[in-house]
Amino acid sequence: MTLLILPLMESVGEADPDLGAAVWFDEHQWQLISFVISFAVIAMFWVNQHHLFAKVEFISNRLLWVCVAWLLSIVWMPVATALTGAMSDDDVLVKVVYIGTMILTSLLALAQRIVLHRHPELHSVDDAALRRGMAVDLAMAALFAVALALAIAVPVIGYFALFLLMLTGPVRRVFARLLGARRAR
Repeated sequence: MTLLILPLMESVGEADPDLGAAVWFDEHQWQLISFVISFAVIAMFWVNQHHLFAKVEFISNRLLWVCVAWLLSIVWMPVATALTGAMSDDDVLVKVVYIGTMILTSLLALAQRIVLHRHPELHSVDDAALRRGMAVDLAMAALFAVALALAIAVPVIGYFALFLLMLTGPVRRVFARLLGARRAR
């Protein structure tokens, strides 16, 4: 997560000291906002990962490679964040890369839970907790996808569409019911 700060550090080194800090903050406000959002998102992914793997006792090759892919998506996040601060707000590809990375990370977290669900010998995670986690991962991926579509379709909203993630709780409950219904059949 500390890599997120490097583009900001570089811009401070390039700043004109005669203009002052207020000018630097003004010129880099979107870069700062994207840093804070990305830091919070990565922290959320790490905390969820920590809670899940606290009860994982063994690692299979499949689980290992899904974890490596998940880690790659996390490591890529500072690049995606740097792009948001360096490129135009109108650049659709930057939005796809930035928000798409979060979609991918959510789906890879879901894949980890699916592997664990199918291989209970690897862990002592309660099945209900795995299903709740799957519902959260699905909710986040869906909300990131809606945010991406909204950011592209309504450019004036842009990255503010990510505030849709505040609906994770209600959307998670919908997915939890769906996962529970599948289990009952």
